[in-house]
Amino acid sequence: MAKHEHVRVAVIGSGFGGLGAAVRLRREGITDFVVLERADSVGGTWRDNSYPGCACDVPSHLYSFSFAPNPDWPRTFSGQRHIRAYLEHVTDTFRLRPHLRLNHEVSLMRWDAEELRWHIETNQGPLTADVIVSATGPLSDPKIPDIPGLADFPGKVFHSARWDHDYDLTGKRVAMVGTGASAIQIVPAIQPQVGKLTLFQRTPPWVMPRMDRAITGAERWLHRTLPFTGTARRGLLWGIRELQVSAFTKRPGELGLVESLAKANMAKAIKDPALRAKLTPSYRIGCKRILLSNAYYPALAQPNVDVVASGLREVRGSTVVAADGSETEVDAIVFGTGFHVTDMPIAERVVGADGSTLAEAWKDGVQSLRGATVDGFPNWMTIIGPNTGLGNSSMILMIESQLNYMADYLRQLNVLGGRAALAARPSAVGAWNRKVQDRMERTVWKSGGCDSWYLDANGRNTTLWPGTTAEFRRETRQVDLAEYEVLRPAVAEAEPAPAKRPARKKETVK
Repeated sequence: MAKHEHVRVAVIGSGFGGLGAAVRLRREGITDFVVLERADSVGGTWRDNSYPGCACDVPSHLYSFSFAPNPDWPRTFSGQRHIRAYLEHVTDTFRLRPHLRLNHEVSLMRWDAEELRWHIETNQGPLTADVIVSATGPLSDPKIPDIPGLADFPGKVFHSARWDHDYDLTGKRVAMVGTGASAIQIVPAIQPQVGKLTLFQRTPPWVMPRMDRAITGAERWLHRTLPFTGTARRGLLWGIRELQVSAFTKRPGELGLVESLAKANMAKAIKDPALRAKLTPSYRIGCKRILLSNAYYPALAQPNVDVVASGLREVRGSTVVAADGSETEVDAIVFGTGFHVTDMPIAERVVGADGSTLAEAWKDGVQSLRGATVDGFPNWMTIIGPNTGLGNSSMILMIESQLNYMADYLRQLNVLGGRAALAARPSAVGAWNRKVQDRMERTVWKSGGCDSWYLDANGRNTTLWPGTTAEFRRETRQVDLAEYEVLRPAVAEAEPAPAKRPARKKETVK
């Protein structure tokens, strides 16, 4: 990279959010941008997570870009390999490779209030940008709990998102820590291979049948020949999930029927009443993410699997000790313990207008304006920001809504002309978050009786959107300039203007 390269837009990350942003920038006629990616290939979450059994729990035709339909999905729920291949295909189809800067890890982003631009430091050298679009995602930095004695464990330790494919699990005694979306895919995949599998479960998940099947050649031919059939399929999948949302967001008391279906699904595979009791949640279904699997319960019923209904308390040599005091000798420990979602490490590397970091601004909880911008950080926006997650539908729908907002944000900057920046008003950020949190109170995620990864240290749900994807799309259709202050540089540009202007003059837009 040329020293001190300057670009109009710097996109951080090359998962669905970053690649989607790159496609949208090109469609808006903006070609002066780069995509900074710390790894050596695109793919984000779907590059990093390659554990056995890794697949998506959203139907393939909905878990893809509306502007890049794939008529050749092999299954109704696609595996990691096919989703990663899809993202590589998007990169090539939309000619994004010239914009990619692979192996470029961003160590610092610092706002320059005089020049109204961002200074970016990477391991490959510095650059500057007028606008930063952060698409690092909430599932990018694995979280391993601080377990006493773990550092001295003589066996193998790794996180599900950093799977060690060189380590052979055959015949090994394996501890699986966690029972979330990754663990319920890993357990059935490795159970036939390992000697003994001990599953540490703090809270049992609700698990529903996974309606997965191979997509027939005739279906794929139809979607290739008549593209509107693929669009109709996507629309139907979307509509079903939109109708389901109201039960989670407005009427969680009506979820009893769904719970009975989940219990029946468990009863089919788990005949032992003691094990069934361990696996039955005590909270309302939907409070934590509902997981989909046909193989999880049958795997747990196998003789080489032991379910410990408590968390991992400590490690003593090669012995793992549960919170209930039970001890097990193991050769390997696999953590399926999630990610830094409400405490994103990238926030430590963003320094705003007043010299403080985004992590400091978010010390009492993450919040933003419409999931995109943060007061004190002009011309910096995030894709998959606070309160944009979903509990039951496709994140790609939310990403595309945020891309609409990003596109209009850049249009507004162009209309303003000259060098300008938009700074979210604290009052607008506050009003938006009060509205979101007020709506959150009646949702199953807040009232369902569980402690989930959706909640931050203060018990606030700063992860999920408490409504439908259609509502979010309306809220992010365009930028409301009344929610922003316009910043101008200290020195007037070449056009006729007053001889002197005060530093960082703020123009109030009515």
